[in-house]
Amino acid sequence: MTEPRSALVLFSGGQDSTTCLAWALNRYERVETVGFSYGQRHAVELQCREPIRRALRRLSPDWDGRLGPDRVVDLAVLGEVSLSALTADLPLGTRPDGLPATFVPGRNLVFLAFAGIVAFQRGIGRLVAGVCETDFSGYPDCRDETVRAMSKALGLGMATDMPVETPLMFVDKAATWRLAREIGGQALVDLVVAETHTCYLADRTHRHPWGYGCGECDACRLRRAGWERFVLSR
Repeated sequence: MTEPRSALVLFSGGQDSTTCLAWALNRYERVETVGFSYGQRHAVELQCREPIRRALRRLSPDWDGRLGPDRVVDLAVLGEVSLSALTADLPLGTRPDGLPATFVPGRNLVFLAFAGIVAFQRGIGRLVAGVCETDFSGYPDCRDETVRAMSKALGLGMATDMPVETPLMFVDKAATWRLAREIGGQALVDLVVAETHTCYLADRTHRHPWGYGCGECDACRLRRAGWERFVLSR
């Protein structure tokens, strides 16, 4: 049996999943996290996860009481079979089919499947994912239609409801920054800037107003542009 007042957050250590984790902690009585090691070039994101979890605990006594265990699933085989600029030292840019070179075929499908397994085993009632089809790199497995299909497949395959919450699906990056401020005030915005990692090239040496990163990859470009719109709207 799954508990409807519980949630498992797919937590990478990036801006979007951190915002979604705070969102879930505001809504559910029991929240756990799961991350995936798949041979990503920016594996430094995995090192950011626990410091972020500790920082979120400090921001709110309620969050401290609700935040449960974390686990990282080893999916190295995904990086071996889904060759891309995100899993190998290949140039960024665009593939011949028009998709970004950083697209990892099947990545979010595999993530949701394994997250569903973890949730089922833990008696958790829903998944929370930071995917978005508004301000995004163009990955087809980030689209709402894809996520809804996976949610239905998980429910059918496990004979239980397995809704997938996607708080950021239809908002741009500026709205993601605003959501963080609405949830946790300036303290959460500062945490996202200082502690999260999004840069595809794993750059943790260059600190910008919006956080660490190379400033040139798609992830940095989207984060920077969202920050600039967010600052202008304040």
